[in-house]
Amino acid sequence: MDHEDRIALFLDYENLALGAREHHGGRAFDFRPIADALAERGRVVVRRAYADWSYFDEDRRMLTRSHVELIEIPQRMGASRKNAADIKMAVDAVELAFERGYISTFVICTGDSDFTPLVHKLRELNKRVIGVGVEKSTSALLPPACDEFLYYDRLEGVDLPPVRGRRGRASRPAEPQQPEPTAVEPTPEQPEQSEQPESSPAAEEPVRDADALAVLVAQTVAGLQGSSEGEVTASRLKRTLLRKDPTFSESDYGFRTFGELLRHLAGHNVVELAEGPAKGDPEVSLPEHGDQEVAFALLRTVVAELAAAGGPVALSGLKNQLRRARPEFSEKKLGYRSFLQFGKAAATAGEVTLAWSADADDYLLTPRQG
Repeated sequence: MDHEDRIALFLDYENLALGAREHHGGRAFDFRPIADALAERGRVVVRRAYADWSYFDEDRRMLTRSHVELIEIPQRMGASRKNAADIKMAVDAVELAFERGYISTFVICTGDSDFTPLVHKLRELNKRVIGVGVEKSTSALLPPACDEFLYYDRLEGVDLPPVRGRRGRASRPAEPQQPEPTAVEPTPEQPEQSEQPESSPAAEEPVRDADALAVLVAQTVAGLQGSSEGEVTASRLKRTLLRKDPTFSESDYGFRTFGELLRHLAGHNVVELAEGPAKGDPEVSLPEHGDQEVAFALLRTVVAELAAAGGPVALSGLKNQLRRARPEFSEKKLGYRSFLQFGKAAATAGEVTLAWSADADDYLLTPRQG
């Protein structure tokens, strides 16, 4: 228990509740998914929600059952109720940061960019900050300021209604039905047919590109290996990914845990896993062999073929030649940030020679001799 993170939770309740109702088809905000997500991250020792509770009678009962302290910000004539709640919440958070040194993590539940200075101040005080907000009502300025940002819409247990906007896209496959004889009866059936494929795009939309994931992980591992000494563990890699993108979540790619994601990438030879310093925290590295050797061999073969026909090969345009021979080629999946870096690595390995040509205003490659 001594190693658990102590969490202080602050909810800008009006922002969350109104955002959820506006973008979730009028459905009420549910606190339970947030509580469950935080339970996985540490021990919540403070739970406070700020609002004029006369506007949220049912919500008040729900929060009370979840042991959330309700901070009343009554509406006064001639005063801004919204600003009063924001100021009170910010003051309480900073005060708690000074008075309760054992609290290591602050969770700020809002999508309002006005809280960005609060996030910066808490991080300046060496506190980890997690943000939570409704995706469509969250300012683009807030997530990058946090150590981690959770979109309420993506949390486990949040029941989202079908989005009307997806129906328009799902109804496009119905166009081939136009040549059918015009009749009165089939017309009302068409909306039912367009609703059937609706669940497929809705289910697939949150899943992001697997190739982009491989590139992101490979480049991050390469950067960690090159910038510091010591092994790159799974926990360290996850923290770094969150620093790059606080909204990163393995669930967006269809994985239940980060370990499952790493095992998938290891199975596709993007990374290698080895026993780490702690159980359940493996060491992650880029493959020393496998795809990199194949890519170097591909480069050597393509450069040799092009050089035989016309002398030294310019680096510009060479990547396209490699992709013609092997469409899935990507230097970024191997951890290289650019094709030039990949070419230099191949030259260092003795696969090709690489030199700058002032006349060609480009790097020129020739196949290795012997």
